[in-house]
Amino acid sequence: MKITSATPADLERLLSFRKEAASWISKLGSDQWSRPYPADRLLATIKAGTVFMLRDGERTAGTITLTPEAEEGLWSEAELGEPSLFINKLTVAREYAGQDLGGRLLDWAGDRAYRASAKWLRLDAWTTNVRLQQYYLDQGFEHVRTVLEGNAVNGGPRVSGWLAQRPTRPAEHDLTDETPDPEPLPI
Repeated sequence: MKITSATPADLERLLSFRKEAASWISKLGSDQWSRPYPADRLLATIKAGTVFMLRDGERTAGTITLTPEAEEGLWSEAELGEPSLFINKLTVAREYAGQDLGGRLLDWAGDRAYRASAKWLRLDAWTTNVRLQQYYLDQGFEHVRTVLEGNAVNGGPRVSGWLAQRPTRPAEHDLTDETPDPEPLPI
């Protein structure tokens, strides 16, 4: 399998991934991703070069977004002063479930972050999705804290404020990386 940068032509596939994931998560009892993601915001992240696709031949097996920007109001000033990359929207197609593709994408992201001189690979997860939180803990992330207030979007309670991180490191992920080399982060 190979990792490529997403292109605008991937937009519909990425939106359908999110719907598929929301449906599956709903059956597990979580309301995560129950609201449709705005296509224009997703297209902007694709154009920014932060969305990556895991391809299996002509099929798309998964996706991950890896960005140097943290969601506002989650991480402290001191934490934001440490070079970090942030994971968003990790999704694996249901037909590829059970093959540890999510773990391999996380290893790829940690390796890419390491090559960009980041100290940390960080994420924020749904505050009520205990299964997802445990998944990240099992992948070597450490829980930092949970932020429940201060949703910048609608002023209501924050739903994705379970913060976790793990140190970046070189990793064997057995994925063919066809993406451009990462830009070094300011240190």
